[in-house]
Formats: sequence, C-alpha cells, structure tokens
Amino acid sequence: MPGGVRGALVQRVSPRYDGPLDVSWLPVDAQKLPLGRIRLHWEPAPRAGWNVNARLGLATTEVHLASWPSAPDDWPRLVRPTLHEVTGLCAALAFATEALDLSNRLAEV
Repeated sequence: MPGGVRGALVQRVSPRYDGPLDVSWLPVDAQKLPLGRIRLHWEPAPRAGWNVNARLGLATTEVHLASWPSAPDDWPRLVRPTLHEVTGLCAALAFATEALDLSNRLAEV
C-alpha cells in the first residue's frame, strides 16, 4: 500500500466468482469508516503471501470483520465471497431500516 493511507475502502464487489473488487485508498487522516463500509488492509506475511484484514464500519465504531493470514498472491479471489455477502447484508439492513423509519413516520400522521 502507498504511504499516507490506512487501507482501501471497498467501493464495489462483483457478484462474479472471479470478478473485481473496486477500492479507493482511505487516507490516514480519515475520521471514521462510514456505516456499512469495509476497509481492507494488507501487508506481506512473514514467510509467504499476504496478511489481509477487513474491518466493518458500524454506527459508532469499527469492528474486525475477518482475517486471512498468509493468503496467496491472488488473495482478492479468496476474500471476495465474504466481502460480497457482507456488503449485501449491509445493503439489506439499510433498506429495512429505511422502510421501518418510513412506516413509523406514516403511523404518526
């Protein structure tokens, strides 16, 4: 990773098995990880491969989502299924929350 970043913010995860991960660099001075967004961090593993970590942004904090120690060089293929499932779950929860908020507002009318 280039200097001055604290990871890569996952923008989009392809639903295809061999599809791409679209990311943008997250600067070191970024305030916090946005709700439902995933940050990836990777560094060379001591013996071979890459140590890859994922963190998930929640309303008030970031939580450890997953780790892939000593992942092979094609580690994006390894982590893609987990990232795809979590982004889908976060999108569904956001939609359900909006629907519930709308329902509550309509009930107050």
